[in-house]
Amino acid sequence: MTSTQTNETKPARPRKIVLLHWLTVLCVIFAAGLILLRDEVVSGRVLKQWLLEGHRHFGLFVLVLFFVRIVIRIRTGKLPPTGNMPKAVRAVAALTHIALYGLMLALPMLGWALSNAQDRPVHLFGLTLPTLVGADEDLADSLQTWHIDAAWTLLALVLLHTGAALWHHFVVRDDVLRAMLPSRQNRLTTND
Repeated sequence: MTSTQTNETKPARPRKIVLLHWLTVLCVIFAAGLILLRDEVVSGRVLKQWLLEGHRHFGLFVLVLFFVRIVIRIRTGKLPPTGNMPKAVRAVAALTHIALYGLMLALPMLGWALSNAQDRPVHLFGLTLPTLVGADEDLADSLQTWHIDAAWTLLALVLLHTGAALWHHFVVRDDVLRAMLPSRQNRLTTND
């Protein structure tokens, strides 16, 4: 792809995939932001609990979006490549996406199991979700460590993913980033 292509020839991702991508980004940002803010709150038990519940809800939204994304990706099939990347770069991008998807599944599940191991029920929209594990302090300690480690790994992969998108946009000057922007003029009508 060259930067001289017209809007009509730019590869675009289906709107559903773009929408789910950015909804997931927002949910991850809110989940991370709420738990980090909670760690900064010195007093106010009710506020801390509200921030934790918000963190849990946005984490569960990521889990729901994960399953929706999987269904959409299966229905959409293999997407045409954007940009003119060597096979090695495409392989690294594919592995990064697989790892991101894996973490979008693992991180909320670890958090859910952590809450259960701490003998706390998990709620979503007022419904109490099933218990994944029984109350167990030792298990809770392990799950908390895994949850935090997975969160840092997710952050590292998100930074890699963002850096790669910016590298494509500013250095390679191809349409990889533009294909994932929610702008209507970048959408092909056949991709809806």
